[in-house]
Formats: sequence, structure tokens, C-alpha cells
Amino acid sequence: MKKVIIFLAIVIVLFAAIFFITKYQQNEEAKNNPYGKTDLHPETIDQLHDSNYQNLILPDELKKKLDQKESLVVYFYSPTCPHCKKTTPILMPLAKNMNVHVYQYNLLEFDQGWDDYHIQYTPTIVYYEKGKEKSRLVGEQPKEKLRSFLEQTIKK
Repeated sequence: MKKVIIFLAIVIVLFAAIFFITKYQQNEEAKNNPYGKTDLHPETIDQLHDSNYQNLILPDELKKKLDQKESLVVYFYSPTCPHCKKTTPILMPLAKNMNVHVYQYNLLEFDQGWDDYHIQYTPTIVYYEKGKEKSRLVGEQPKEKLRSFLEQTIKK
């Protein structure tokens, strides 16, 4: 019986050590992140150095741009969304090749965006003209549909 208790204690200590080491590594990776937060979701941390996730916009910055009646495209996504994971590597290079700046709003980190911008599903791409929503594209879409959306809403 003593051996079982000792074995269980060792297993618990090992799991605790793994947990703390993992948490420490995540905190180190999240230092100086563009989100301005100290506690990021692991899925967001995984995207910090991904070139497809470098056009981030924070809630205050988006609100300011819309209040100033700017025209812009915002891609509302979640790092946990399987459809976003398929859309982003298509959308971002496409937008870059078309010379269209697409801001990325992370709904996992800033969940107030769901209500503030009436987002029901991810991914959602919204085109704002002079601070007002003009069009939106919801859900995973093929490359040609994304291209068409960008051409029709931005390249007029």
C-alpha cells in the first residue's frame, strides 16, 4: 500500500511540474505581444509568429477608426475555429497580392467583438465604408469567392 501511495505522489508531482513548465513557457512566448494582454489563450500564442496573423487590430483602435469614418476591411476570426484556420492562409496572401489591407480582429481574445459588431459565426469579413458597414461575407469560402468579395467591395 505504501508503494502505491508513493507512486501516486510521484505521478501527481510530475503532472504538476509539467503544468507549471508549460504555463511558464506560454508566458515567456506571450511577453511583448501585440495584444497588450499578459494572459493569452494558448491558441493565440501559437499564432504570434505566424506571418498570416500580423495585421491585428485591437478593439479600441477599431472603434477609433470607425468613429473617424474610415473605410476598412476587418476579418473577425477565432484561433480555435477550424474554418478560420482554413480561410486565413488563403485570405491574407490574396489580400496582400491585391494590395488590400485586411485588419484581423481576434474574437477569442476580445469576445466583446461578437456583440459590438454583430458577429454570429467565424470567419466573418466586414467591409466598412466611411465608418459604416457596407457588406459582409460569413463563413468559410473558396478563394474565388474571397477574391470576388475583395474586388467588389474594395476595388470599386
